[in-house]
Amino acid sequence: MPVGQARAARSVAHAPGRGRASPRPAAKKTVLLERRVPTTKAGLPNIQARGAIVLDEGGNELYARNPDQERPIASISKLAATLTVVGRGLELDGLTTITKADVEVARGGARSRLLEGMTLSNRDLLHAALMGSDNRAIPALGRAVKLSPPQLAAAMTAKAAELGLKHTRFHDPTGLSVQNVSTPRETVALLQAVIKNPILGPITERVQYDAHPVGRPPIRYTNTYRPAIRAHVQVVGGKTGYNDDARYCLVIATKIDGRLCYMSFLSNEGKLTRFGDVARVADWMVARKPRTPAAVSDEGPSSPASSKMLATTASTAAAPMLEETPAPAGMPAELGPWVPPLEESAPATAPLLPPAPAPSQSAP
Repeated sequence: MPVGQARAARSVAHAPGRGRASPRPAAKKTVLLERRVPTTKAGLPNIQARGAIVLDEGGNELYARNPDQERPIASISKLAATLTVVGRGLELDGLTTITKADVEVARGGARSRLLEGMTLSNRDLLHAALMGSDNRAIPALGRAVKLSPPQLAAAMTAKAAELGLKHTRFHDPTGLSVQNVSTPRETVALLQAVIKNPILGPITERVQYDAHPVGRPPIRYTNTYRPAIRAHVQVVGGKTGYNDDARYCLVIATKIDGRLCYMSFLSNEGKLTRFGDVARVADWMVARKPRTPAAVSDEGPSSPASSKMLATTASTAAAPMLEETPAPAGMPAELGPWVPPLEESAPATAPLLPPAPAPSQSAP
């Protein structure tokens, strides 16, 4: 096992049969949990996603890697699905029952906590879709606004076009299809539309929520983006995605030391590596933050200590706060003078939650 990589594997072995040849052992399934890499590379965050973009609040690119290349986006599709059903006048307090048809639409995806015959409010189903990435919630929500799964997928594509997204298309409403595609830049635009929505914005910002199926115990959902949260990273909203073609995906809005930025990481190897990408961007941004001047003493302007401090401040007022180190080629200048990055050998900070086994087809 290479140093710095975390792996989880499960193997199934069968005892040999009596009087006949032993069955061939089942093949081991090895899942890469996290690709451990240096925090920076060539003065930029060492992003591992094949397609990525980081934008500041003004829309300026802080980092980009194939930002306009179409890729499968898996369950990030649920952003468009929920925007569509809410736009169709979804009755939040109306009740919808999970049917066998919903189970069939979600077949091949991650395990669902929404059982056939279970009745929930549409508000609860929105939380299940956005926070728990439950595939069965999506066709149920579509049915609540009188849309079949194919009709919902078509309406989602129309919604993307309405938002001006030219490279975003949907073949199925859940994200199981490899034909559900977008780009890093356009997934950010999709997330921004969800955050601005008065119904969906508060849901995607929430970390935990209890759904209350009729006549059954509550279901607690923890947002699938939770491993991205760190001491200086506040999550404003986001959505994860996974299937065998899209690999591990994440689009997220964060405040890093109070500065709002948007990130999208598509096609990442390693269940936790997408959250490691968030950590690497955050550490890079903090390292580049301009230093603030020392506060003037409270002793008053007539005191010797205060006079000395004021004189020092006046003599250096015209000088830059940071040493004018030339920025590496391609680095944006929106955040002010460049500060040398963290040590190349420093590993990315590990996410807060322990990893869980990755599903075979589609997962959050």
